[in-house]
Parts: sequence; structure tokens; C-alpha cells
Amino acid sequence: MFAPSPSSVVPHAYQALTPDVVMDALASVGLYGDGRLLALSSYENRVYQLHLEDGSVVVAKFYRPGRWSEAQILEEHAFSAELMEAEIPVVGPLQLNGNTLHHFGGFAFSVAPSRGGRPPELDDPEVLEWIGRFLARIHTVGAAKPFASRPALDLQSFGIDSREWLLGHDQVPLDVQSAWAKASQDAINVIATHDCLTGATSQNDPYFEPIRQLRLHGDCHPGNILWTPLDLPTSAGPGPHFVDLDDARSGPAVQDLWMLLSGDRQQRTRQLGCLVDGYEQFREFDRRELALIEPLRTLRLIHYSAWLARRWSDPTFPINFPWFGSSDYWQGQVQMLQEQLEAMEEAPLTV
Repeated sequence: MFAPSPSSVVPHAYQALTPDVVMDALASVGLYGDGRLLALSSYENRVYQLHLEDGSVVVAKFYRPGRWSEAQILEEHAFSAELMEAEIPVVGPLQLNGNTLHHFGGFAFSVAPSRGGRPPELDDPEVLEWIGRFLARIHTVGAAKPFASRPALDLQSFGIDSREWLLGHDQVPLDVQSAWAKASQDAINVIATHDCLTGATSQNDPYFEPIRQLRLHGDCHPGNILWTPLDLPTSAGPGPHFVDLDDARSGPAVQDLWMLLSGDRQQRTRQLGCLVDGYEQFREFDRRELALIEPLRTLRLIHYSAWLARRWSDPTFPINFPWFGSSDYWQGQVQMLQEQLEAMEEAPLTV
């Protein structure tokens, strides 16, 4: 089996993040654990649930070294604070000793309250409408001002850079390389026709109104929405609450909607209609953005492969993604890209 080459033989930084270091880091900000520590599912960062001596439970996130600058992390925290101030159910970091970002043992970390919940029932129209209403409120706050440090979701960073890195670092096996290179380039060529994703601003029509770019959750898949049933109220309140703004970026509003869609075209149309019905109770949705759903899905597909390959030196990746890097994997990617090329040629969903 072909496997990506590790980018370095040096032990990965997270190998130094032992349970003792995690507990000492929390103690450095005045939070003392009772010894119970649970590693939560997270690949990009390291996230732990800790029970404290006072009986409370918190979640500590240790940021992947080198991924975001301190300014970019603080901008995420500020966005979370704006959302919570607007009474939107987002789980953001706690202020401890006047700060939301802390440093210990070479790691930057934050601490948030622990919030339980279950995945949302996305086949329930009322649940989708409810989520749509909160997404509109998130976007209203997100549109109030731009990010200063965090990047945009665009063709260059997600598509072109990812493709060039994979090919430049010989991550695609030779028996599949030409087919994947062609399929990915064909996909990029189609995506490039959407000015919203290329950063192009020039238009021959002086009355053209570009699609609005705003601050987004950025990674709003079902796993980042925790649902509290009406019959089981918690301090977060019933309904959805949104977690993990680590991928917050600028982009079109539909980025925070399309990952909640699944099934065949009829099912996705129905789900999207419910989301937009809820959304438009608080904010107008630009129907032109529907044409961006399949291009955004395609960008995520290319970017995902590059993300896995770039993280391969992290020991948790070979363990959790053993299938990655084989010829079968890349042949599957070629097939999916070809399917996406067909999907991008179809008429967009309508609501």
C-alpha cells in the first residue's frame, strides 16, 4: 500500500502533551482537576474534558502549533464573544485571569464550559428551521464587520494550493496521478467561473452586486451542532448550540448551510427549503449562492485530501485514517471529482 511520507522525522509536538501537562496547564490558570480527564474526538487540535475539584466540568483545547497565529485565534475568540453577547447559543472560551488564550509548555490553549447534546435530527423540518434561524443570526453578527486576520474560503487556498501541494510532494501514486491531476484541474477550472470564490471583483456590468462575504462558522457540519431536546433542558437551553469555531473564515453564507444537506436531490431540496425558511425569518438569503453548493463541496473534497497528507506526521492520523494514501483511495477521489464535475454542470437546487 502506498502511504504518504511523513514531513519530518522529529517527534510530533503533541507527543509532549501528556496528561500531566494538560492538568498543569489548567492549574496555571487556576483550574484544578480532580484527576478525571477524557480525550475528546478531535484531529486538528487536542481537546480534553476535565472534571474540576469544585464539581464543574470544562473542555480544554490545545491548538495545533503553527496552524493559526495568535491574532487569528484571538479573532475567533472575539467572534464567539460577539455571538454570545447577541444571545446566540455558541460555546466560546472562558475569560480566565482576563484572557481567553493561554500558554503553557509550548502550547496555546483555551478553556470552555462543557456542553452536552446529541446530533440534530436533520430529517425533522422543525429542527432544520430552528437551525436556519440561528444561522441567520450568526450571519447577521458575522456581516457586521470583516475579519482582519483570518483568511477567506476561496479557490486559491482550498483548491489550487491543495492540489499543487499534493502533486509537488508526490502524495498521489503514479498509477493514479495523471487521472487525479486531470480531474482536479478540470474541477478547478469550473470553480474558477465563480467570481465569489476567486476574489475577482471586476464586472462589466456596473450594476452588478457581488455575493456578500461575511464571517462564518466555516465548518458547520452536524457534528458541530449539539442538540438539547425540549424535555431535557440544560444551562445551554433547549435546541441547537454551536461548537468549534476553529475553522471560522470569511465566505458566502451558503457555506454554513450546505454541509447539513444529505440524501438524493429531492431530499436535499426539501432540507434546504426548511433551512432557508428558518433563515429568512431573520435575514434574507441570496438565492444566487445556491449555485455555489457543488463548487464548495468540490473544494472541500480536494482540501480534505491535502489536509490528511499534511498531517500524516501526527501519529493520530495513520491510526485513524489507515485507508488514506492507497491507490484505491485516490481512484475513489478521481471518481468523486468526476461526479462533482457532473453535479456542477446540473442546475443548482432551488428553494
